Order: sequence, then structure tokens, then C-alpha cells
Amino acid sequence: MAQINKSSEYFNTKLYSGNSSTQSITGVGFQPDFVWVKSRTSTGWHNLVDAVRGGTKTIYSNRTDAEGTYASAISSFDSDGFTVGNNGDFNGTGNTYASWNWLGANGTASNTDGSITSTVSANTTSGFSIATYTGNNTAGATVGHGLSQEPDVMIFKNRSDGTTSWCVYHSAKGTSGTGRLNTTDSFGDTTFITTTPSSSVFTLTNATIVNGSGNNMIAYCFAEKKGFSKFGSYTGNGNADGTFIYLGFKPAFVLVKNTSRSQDWVIHDTKRDLTNLNTDILRPNLSDAEATFGAVDLLSNGFKARSSTAYLNYSGDTFIYMAFAENPLVGTNNIPATAR
Repeated sequence: MAQINKSSEYFNTKLYSGNSSTQSITGVGFQPDFVWVKSRTSTGWHNLVDAVRGGTKTIYSNRTDAEGTYASAISSFDSDGFTVGNNGDFNGTGNTYASWNWLGANGTASNTDGSITSTVSANTTSGFSIATYTGNNTAGATVGHGLSQEPDVMIFKNRSDGTTSWCVYHSAKGTSGTGRLNTTDSFGDTTFITTTPSSSVFTLTNATIVNGSGNNMIAYCFAEKKGFSKFGSYTGNGNADGTFIYLGFKPAFVLVKNTSRSQDWVIHDTKRDLTNLNTDILRPNLSDAEATFGAVDLLSNGFKARSSTAYLNYSGDTFIYMAFAENPLVGTNNIPATAR
């Protein structure tokens, strides 16, 4: 199995300022296949763009809207980043932006592992793939994800139907319940993924949210890789000396959701907030500008809740997380993971 020595070759956060024109965003460190952009300084939708669908096609984590097409969104995925047009959600004068970038395969392949053929960009080294497919409204239909191992997180969106929510499967919850990226809803008893995914396919119900008849669908799939990514859960203790979550690496990005009650999804990263306490948050389910709320310490080997806020550390509640490394604690060429 290939080993990741430098995390930033597979995931990186890039911050930039808008100019309401065209500009190349460089410094990502690779040609991204998946770019998630959010304005930090103004109200604006979260825009998720990938190279499988093309840079002008965007979907919005805070909305149920169908996929939009904007020539002024991302005009190209480049060797060290991407190029944006004058769309205000990507490049408005006076605004600053966060972009979270993942490397896929820098190309696509047809995948026939499932009963539904998918188009996939998969990076088996980092455990990330993008899979697009056409739904058939058939319970038990399967789709190939290309990871060669069981995905821990799958994020689905019906690109054709503008009334359906996002669907999030997380291995810590398994088939007991799925979440919705665009809402504050808890992970309830309802699940749209009733079978644990295999190393080659995920299995769908006939629900429109994951398998609408004739609808264009997308799934972003993530599998855990030692020293680079971790997807798990923890229990809150309700005080400022909060739960410590061991990751085995210094995190660059942490996404947290309280699955026990209605609360926002929240993203912390080390580029927007350079020191501990890390308090600058963006919320995937909201169009709001960056806020200062709650607190975590992003440490050399994990993260620790430093607030009793319900989104992060409510006593007795269950929280899921997705985390990607800034510096791994494994590998031969990594930079030592230092405390912040």
C-alpha cells in the first residue's frame, strides 16, 4: 500500500482574496479534482465543484438546489490550483475566500463494479473518490466507488432534483441513520444507506435523495488512511476541558457534527486560524460569513474541545468528525508534527 509522506500533496486549504475579474489561485500544491469554496467575509453559498462534472458545474452544501452552471465559476483546474471567474461566490472584490482542495486521479474512468455504471475519479493512496451515476429508483442497486477499500464517509447529492437534501453516511453511525449536510438535523433513525459499503461498491435504497429515477447523482467518498485522514466519533463532556480525540496526526481540517440533536455542521482549519484556541468557523449548512464561536485546540496528534457549545461538546451527546492531516506522524519525508 502506498504511503503518504506529505499530506499537502493530497489535501490542502488555500485562502485567497477576490478581485471580481479572472484570477489563477496558486499554491494548492497539486491539480485539485474537488474544490469546495466559501466566502469568509460575506454571506454567500458554499460551492462544491469537481473535475468529473467540470468546473462550471456547482452544487451547494447549504441548499437543496439542483446543480447550477456558471461559466464564471472555475474555468480550469491547474497544475498548482485553479482559475476562477468573476462569480461573487468565488471571486468578489473585497471578499476573502477559503478553498478546501482534494486530489483525485486527475482523470476519470468508467466503473462497472456495480449494477449502475459510474464515472469515477479515485485516488486509492489518499482514500478519496468522486463517483457520478444516474439513479434508477431500484432498491439494492449498487455503484462502484473505485477506492478498493470500504469508504468511511459518503456524501451524496441529487444534482437534478432541486428539492432533495444532501445525504451523509458515516461509518461511526453505520446503517443506523444518515445525516443531511444542508440542515442542522440530527442523524435520526431514517437511513438511505441500509447496507454497509464494500471495498468496491455502495448499495442504494430507492429513495430520491440517493437514487432518483433518471436523476444525475454524485457521491464524494472517503476511506481512512493512517496518518492522513480519520473519520470517527466522540462523546461530549460539556466543559471547557473537553474530550481529546486522538488522530495520529496534526489536523489541517476538522469537520464536526452533533448527531444527537439539531446543530450546525462546523469546519475548523489551520489556515484561517493560525493559533490555539481555534475559534474561526464556517458552517456547511449556512450561507453565513465566517464566525468566531466555540473553540478547539488543533494539536500535534489530534484535537481537543475547549468549549461546552452544543455543536462541539454538549455533555453526553455523540459527535462525528472528518479530519485531514497537516503533518502525518508516519512516513519518511514528513515534517515533524509540532504543537501549536
